[in-house]
Amino acid sequence: MAVNRKRDCLDSLKDRILSTELEPGTDLDEARLCEVYGISRTPLREVLQRLSGDGYILLEDNRGAKVASMDVSVMRTFFQTAPLIYANISRLAAENWREGQLAALKQTQRAFALAVKAGEASEAALCNHRFHAQIGDMAQNDYLVASLNRLLIDHTRMSQTFYRPTSEAESALVVKAIDQHEAMIAAFESREAPLSLELALKHWDLSRDQLERFVRPDPLPVDVYSLEANRHAV
Repeated sequence: MAVNRKRDCLDSLKDRILSTELEPGTDLDEARLCEVYGISRTPLREVLQRLSGDGYILLEDNRGAKVASMDVSVMRTFFQTAPLIYANISRLAAENWREGQLAALKQTQRAFALAVKAGEASEAALCNHRFHAQIGDMAQNDYLVASLNRLLIDHTRMSQTFYRPTSEAESALVVKAIDQHEAMIAAFESREAPLSLELALKHWDLSRDQLERFVRPDPLPVDVYSLEANRHAV
């Protein structure tokens, strides 16, 4: 039972961080977490160590745990690195996938499509996370997969914006993601590595602008006249 509670705690905290229920930079109260998940301090700290090692949280001496931030330097590295990782992971996945992996990917894709069509933004983002993590497993490259898994944490958090469209054009992009996943699966199935790389880059381009909105949202409207009238106010 204790093992199951620790696993449930780990999985729940991952999902809460990925869905941004626990926002970047949030301090984690160990006593409260122990109460919520029904576990003692020792297994909780094991969970926190695991989350820290995977890049979900930061553990600092004498300062406790907090959800990993998404500051400017982190985001700059993310946008520089993401297309390189996704492209090469997809190419290797087409070359190296093993029996059973493609069937699992198709199952995740079905769940993703259902979540998108139902307008379930957080579930769609989590399914997309699993989809790309499974492609990472198919690639059979420990070095790139470690980078991919870290990348996916921030990508999934930012993609909450992508899966909450505010216009018909944005909604069309979200639906297009379903079709792109299907095309990627077909390329994997036929082991077309160059095509898989190309499709991965197109898939990245599909959501890139929306992801940037997470980091750089539209500015607030400014009443220039009011600013001018109050420029000398104390």
